[in-house]
Amino acid sequence: MQHLDLQVVRRALEWSTAGRRIWLCTVLATYGSAPRAPGSLLAVNTDGQWIGSLPGGCVEEDFLERVAEGAFFDAVSVIRYGEGDDPRSRVSLPCGGVLDVLVEKLESECEVQAHLRELESALLGQRQLIREVDLASGARSLFVDREQGVRIEREIDRVRVRIGAAQRLLLAGYSSVALACAELAVGLGFEVILCDPRDEVLEGVVLENVEIRRQLPSVFIADGGCHSDTAVVALAHDPRIDDLAMMEAVRTEAIYIG
Repeated sequence: MQHLDLQVVRRALEWSTAGRRIWLCTVLATYGSAPRAPGSLLAVNTDGQWIGSLPGGCVEEDFLERVAEGAFFDAVSVIRYGEGDDPRSRVSLPCGGVLDVLVEKLESECEVQAHLRELESALLGQRQLIREVDLASGARSLFVDREQGVRIEREIDRVRVRIGAAQRLLLAGYSSVALACAELAVGLGFEVILCDPRDEVLEGVVLENVEIRRQLPSVFIADGGCHSDTAVVALAHDPRIDDLAMMEAVRTEAIYIG
């Protein structure tokens, strides 16, 4: 659910800019049944506001209680939920899974905000980065990612997390099929954008968690609307919309065109 992770980074940046300390959590590893993949994010601030997800339910409740109690005062720590005897977790995953989570305490500092902006740019598709965190000091570094590899690389003294574009679905034109595709993609965690210039078609259309742009999808694509993790699907059944969108999409690095 990389689109959710983009929301997490943006909200964390807002909180930090407003002067709040935040805790940024990254799923490092899962064993057995766990609904969130390695690399997934959650953030919480000093007021108890939070965004994102670990595995949901009781784990988030336990973690937020621990933050309120001051359990994560160190710059960085790793906590295990599930099997084991980690004294900082008081719950088990319902299906017997195990979850390791990196917890970073981030002060409201310019360096932290610059770091979060770099993560935001990567999730927007502007670059591919490797984020390295020193598990002793909490020091953070960013490197350009020039290779494909696993999302999480973990060593004794550090972890590396690959940060890339939030997966995007661009729907060229609204239709009943587009509605079904949008609902499915949102459930899978995609950033979903619907482009259709026809006011009469979009009248009364409300799609939760979908960005609706009243413009030709070809114009949106030509203006940089596609990155390497974008899927473009033409569903208007109108060549003035579909064909122009396809003609622009093939010029991009879109991962899927159809």
